[in-house]
Amino acid sequence: MPKTVGVAVSHAAFHFDKLYTYAVMPDQQDAVRLGSMVLVPFGRGSRPRMGVVLACDAEPESSKLKYLFDVAPASACLTPELLELVRFLKGRTFCTWYEAVKAVIPYGAQYKPALAADGVTPVLQKQLTRHTETLYRLAAPLPQKPKPTAKQLAAVALLSGGPRTQGDLEAHGISRAVAENLCAKGVLASEQVNKSLDLYAHIPQRTEQLDLTAEQQAAFDALAPHLETGQAHTALLYGVTGSGKTLVFLKLIERCLALGKKALVLVPEISLTPQMIRRLKERFGRRVAVQHSALNHTERLLQWQMIQDGGADIVVGTRSAIFSPLEGIGLMVIDEEQEHTYRSESAPRYSAHEVARWRAAKNGALLLLASATPSTESFYEAQAGRCQLVRLTQRYGGQPLPSVQIVDMRAELAAGNPREISLALEDAIRENLDAGKQTILLLNRRGYQTMAQCEDCREVLKCPKCSVPMVYHKNEGGRLLCHYCGTQIQPRPTVCPACGGKLQYRGFGTQKAEEELAALFPEAHILRMDQDTTSAKDAHEKMLAQFARHEYDIMVGTQMVAKGLDFEDVTLVGVLGIDSLLFAQGFRAYETVFSLVTQVVGRSGRASSPGRAIIQTTDPDNPVLNLAAAQDYDAFFAQEIEYRRLGLYPPFCGLCIVTFSGKKEGEVAKAAARFAQILAREAAQQPGIPLRVLGPTPGSILMINEIYRYKLTVKCRNDKTFRALLRQVLACYEEEKLPAKASAAVDMHSDGDI
Repeated sequence: MPKTVGVAVSHAAFHFDKLYTYAVMPDQQDAVRLGSMVLVPFGRGSRPRMGVVLACDAEPESSKLKYLFDVAPASACLTPELLELVRFLKGRTFCTWYEAVKAVIPYGAQYKPALAADGVTPVLQKQLTRHTETLYRLAAPLPQKPKPTAKQLAAVALLSGGPRTQGDLEAHGISRAVAENLCAKGVLASEQVNKSLDLYAHIPQRTEQLDLTAEQQAAFDALAPHLETGQAHTALLYGVTGSGKTLVFLKLIERCLALGKKALVLVPEISLTPQMIRRLKERFGRRVAVQHSALNHTERLLQWQMIQDGGADIVVGTRSAIFSPLEGIGLMVIDEEQEHTYRSESAPRYSAHEVARWRAAKNGALLLLASATPSTESFYEAQAGRCQLVRLTQRYGGQPLPSVQIVDMRAELAAGNPREISLALEDAIRENLDAGKQTILLLNRRGYQTMAQCEDCREVLKCPKCSVPMVYHKNEGGRLLCHYCGTQIQPRPTVCPACGGKLQYRGFGTQKAEEELAALFPEAHILRMDQDTTSAKDAHEKMLAQFARHEYDIMVGTQMVAKGLDFEDVTLVGVLGIDSLLFAQGFRAYETVFSLVTQVVGRSGRASSPGRAIIQTTDPDNPVLNLAAAQDYDAFFAQEIEYRRLGLYPPFCGLCIVTFSGKKEGEVAKAAARFAQILAREAAQQPGIPLRVLGPTPGSILMINEIYRYKLTVKCRNDKTFRALLRQVLACYEEEKLPAKASAAVDMHSDGDI
């Protein structure tokens, strides 16, 4: 057993984030192992800090070693694969050891420092109490004397089919007293087990066969053999919207489970999980576990424990589900793989793709990326033969792609229509309503009006804490809201704070769209889906279910309505306010617009009735919009890859964004400039490392919540040599005490728009 251990300690700054050596008390010897959660004395005052054991029998740094305060039970130990994953995150994402640990363990399974009953001794305390339940099983035959009661007979009959929980017995009318009485007789045995939670238990399981089209079957046949080889393999399933990619996943999962392996399915955002969960639950029942941020801490912990205890064959969730403690993974699916939500913007700043590739290599698994609009990087990899490309070119059921009309909003204004909904779209919605069909409208701006501008001095009213315009929200009594820090001004001002002139409110958000639609179509039922209406628990699921039941005729919403949704009565899609995204910063701006428009247009005409779409813009000749309207990904890719090659952007280089943030703009700018100087100095000593450094420059939004932001863009080759160089630069930055002026954060997966 270890006498000393190397511990990664919480709240460590980057420059002193190393493994600290501690001695192990004799009575802790049996409890401590690699991956154990521990409580340690740290610093001059020996204050209790959380830690995790990442090395055993570590070399003592001095003869005066401190002893561990406390050790968590073995059930809280990190699995060998998760331990390796912590090392992987530390090596790739410039996070601290403990940030990596917190990423792979849900909040509820973590511990915190506390005091023992004596009020003095530091001990570990679970963030959430462990939820257990009693499990009963048959241990011996039921004696016939004295004569068994009807309840006793019922309990034995029920348990003859296998162990049951106390809740199961009570659901069948058998009380705890009856079960405990049978335990006393030796007929039953009981044990405490982690409570499991069958989320979405209301979804009935179906047993009918999955029928694939010839094209889907060909895709399945091309992919399925890679489940059996035990060799890591990456494939891109590229299929037009409505081609039935999900059916191919389901069939692959079925095969994966038949081979005794497990499957992981990632979706890009919470709004898409209800539909995916329903498909998986209908097919595979109770052995589907869910991991996403809309679950409360207890639900998430119980699901995590179920996965860790081997009670789940399939895990479905958003980005962080990639860290699920699944053993024996055979298949990982990343649906809508192009989405930016698969990249974490807080430490550890990882990409789910990168972690999935690492886990596929560890498990010899098939990694399947799927999309109607793959990221330029993924499609380039497939074109270059570095991953398998499988295409679905036909819509499921042979439906044609929607017909698309582009409406010039400048012409609408010239013709005397000041509204944000064009006459063409108004007519189309009316026809759709008359036909009993449904409509989805995409408007990527929430709120009522998106800015207030002074008529005299032309100043735009900005958030006092952020360098962004305040947005007017008409509901809840009318207020101005900052979408970045949450600052509110109520009631909304009518005069300019700078010069006293009259404020004019303009712009168009989802609230105003809802109001305009209600005035145009008073008979229609309108559903608004944005961050304001979906903040309540299970709101996404409830709203989508209501829309599916035809309780609403028109759904207007932000990006969350654009992807993955499948409603057979939606035959019209409208795209409003897309122009702001066309002119956004970041090298992925065109890819984002193309993907968003293609995806939302693809929500239309997915069943027996043909679909159509109307795109409103002030730039009707824009090639990106026209290629998206034609659903011509190949032509878009050919154009985009040349732009990336000429500008030297991924996939032709790695892009490293170093962000600097602090309270004083001058100090942040100086710290960023000094970092660039240190990088230039260190890079000059290693001339073999290819680099292009741009900046530093102010962030596209300079201030958020009273914190100023600058960025340095480094075009590089993302390999061990470059990462070692950057670590050296960060160490020098910290040695010069510059983090006191501006904290520095490194992101290897950003699109450059901060």
